[in-house]
Amino acid sequence: MNVDDVLELETTGLTELRSPVMLIGLTGLFDIGGAATTALDRFAPADTAITVGEIDPDPFYDFTQERPLVEFDERDIRVIRWPENRFDVVSGRGGRDLVVLLGVEPHLYWRTYADCIVHVARQLGCEAVVTVGSSAEAVPHSRTPLVTGSTTDADLARSLGIGQPSYQGVTGVVGVVQTALAEAGLPSVSLRVGIPHYLMNAEHPQAVAALQTHLSHVLGVPVPDDDGELVADIGRWRTLHDEVVENDPQLQMYVRMLEADHDRKAEAAIPSADDLGAEFERFLDEQRGDE
Repeated sequence: MNVDDVLELETTGLTELRSPVMLIGLTGLFDIGGAATTALDRFAPADTAITVGEIDPDPFYDFTQERPLVEFDERDIRVIRWPENRFDVVSGRGGRDLVVLLGVEPHLYWRTYADCIVHVARQLGCEAVVTVGSSAEAVPHSRTPLVTGSTTDADLARSLGIGQPSYQGVTGVVGVVQTALAEAGLPSVSLRVGIPHYLMNAEHPQAVAALQTHLSHVLGVPVPDDDGELVADIGRWRTLHDEVVENDPQLQMYVRMLEADHDRKAEAAIPSADDLGAEFERFLDEQRGDE
């Protein structure tokens, strides 16, 4: 099986993209609380996104684990919704165009899946790829979540002041994708936000806001409009999270310990979003050979 067997890509009529960057968010192990995919979905609203490609789900999933859904469409016809991996182009947002992949972490044929991503990135002239994730960590819900980053590209790591992966052990599909991108010579960055592990089954709009703010500054595109909806969600869920902690004295003590640790680490965290954005743009200019 190769890319041509599973990838449909249609770019006819698509105008040349402006300094495009690909964003990837996949539901699964790297999307606790749905924070990563929710953040990316806000950068690719249906009324402005143009779908240019899709990956056929059939070879990639064990459908006893990732079951399709039965729904009625707008004409009241019963249809089956299969796991979707869709490439959307979003234009007219700030100084660059975006290619957004929102999908579902596959169970099988990870190398072929990664090859599809590399192929689309090359065909659309993407200058870099940013994977976005959220993971369960020992962090407090009562603090603004820290966004951390890493890259396998040594030059990019130095430019952005972020680390290179040092982890050894089992990995997920995102690790495979990042390796494939590195082998193809495509710069990639991984951004992730921590979700309180004691509340990992809840929603975390504060983490969504943190991710989208970093993405906005790094990419030079505006934060999506929400008419105050996200701010309201943050307040509502903070109240619910506080209630859970207030009803558990041991959890209260644990959260206070996490708060103290968080405050110590905040000073040595990833560079500010503004700094990252400036350095990221400088790195891409150097790759293009711009002055």
